[in-house]
Order: sequence, then structure tokens, then C-alpha cells
Amino acid sequence: MLAAAREVREYERVLEKAGRNVVAEVLRGDGVFYEHEHYPPDDVYDRETHSQYYYHAHGGLADEHGHFHTFLRRAGMPRDAKPVPHSGSEPWPQGGDALSHLVAISMDGYGAPIGLFTVNRWVTGDTWYPARSVVRMLGRFAIDHAAPSWPTNRWLTAMFRLFRPHIAALVHRRDEVLGAWAAAHPGTDAYEDRRLEVMSWMPISVATELERLNAALDRSRSSR
Repeated sequence: MLAAAREVREYERVLEKAGRNVVAEVLRGDGVFYEHEHYPPDDVYDRETHSQYYYHAHGGLADEHGHFHTFLRRAGMPRDAKPVPHSGSEPWPQGGDALSHLVAISMDGYGAPIGLFTVNRWVTGDTWYPARSVVRMLGRFAIDHAAPSWPTNRWLTAMFRLFRPHIAALVHRRDEVLGAWAAAHPGTDAYEDRRLEVMSWMPISVATELERLNAALDRSRSSR
């Protein structure tokens, strides 16, 4: 986690020297920034790891410019991962088209990460896997090519290592919230209920996390 924190800061540093940030890299060359549109338009997909992401924005979280939505497609998942049983009103992607939303990373207007959150199935149109399966997928997310931006792709990959325990906790909380909602609203398809959008959320700070990890390392060294 400490190595990942340092890597995140290094990609931010080299972009800052050029007056850029990880969000600007993804929006570069796309003209006017429209809410709800995907940036880049066809998403970013790694054919070896089957990881995928896009950036977009819409009204919602306070102080947010937009957020990265991250996914893992069926071919990149553990072989024994299975979606939850479902017979609701909307079809889910099946077979090789199945994909799982992992986490969204909320960004401020300066291109810095400010939060992590999970969303209901209808928001991203994915296939719903139980938390225990999604947590196993987290270590498989990696974008290891240069399009549309090598620094942004590697930054996202490092963010998954840095905040993996946090993301895992949010994914488990997601399932708890969904279960409670379904129990309180019998007869409705909780996965498609527009009243339930953001399932779990937490603020984050790379600087604070880096300080915490360095302090933990110092304590470990002093106790030897």
C-alpha cells in the first residue's frame, strides 16, 4: 500500500509539472465536457486484464467535478465467480458480456481524488456479483497500456492497491444496504429502484493515507 501511495503521488507530480492532472488527460481533445457522456467515448479497456473504466459527471456528490467508474469483465474474473440469482424486470449482461462494477472514484475540480463510492446496478448497467466475489476481483484491476493516458491508467491501477481495504469495506456495505432496502420494500426490484443510487461512500485523501502509512512503517522499524 505504501509503494502504491508513492506511485500515485509520482504520477500526480509529473502531470502537475506539465500543468495537467489525471482527469485532464482523459478529457484531452474531446472538446466541450458534457454531463453523462463517457470519456473517452468508447471507455478504456485492457484486453489482457479485461479491466475497464470511463470518466463522467452528473449532479450528485458535493464538491465533485466527476468520477471514474471502474469495471472488470467476465474474462478477467475468477472462474468460479457467479452473479447473484435474479429474475427481475431488467435483463443483465450475460456470458462473455457480463461485467462487474468495482468502485467509483470521485474527483474534485483540481483533478484530485476526494472519495470512493459504490452504486446500484441500474446506474451502470452491470451484472451484480456478491461482495465476496467483487472483493476477489479488486486485485485483478489493472490498465497496462498507454491509451488515452499512461499516467492516468497507471494512477488508477495504483489507486486500487492503495485503497483496496477501503474499497472492500464499501463493497460489503453496498450489499448490506441493498439487503436492507429490499427487505423494507417488498415487491420491488431493488436493483432497479431509482430511489437507491449511491450505496456506500467514504472520503479519501492520498496525502493523509501516505502520512498514515509512513507513520506505520516508522512504528514498525522502531519496535524491532
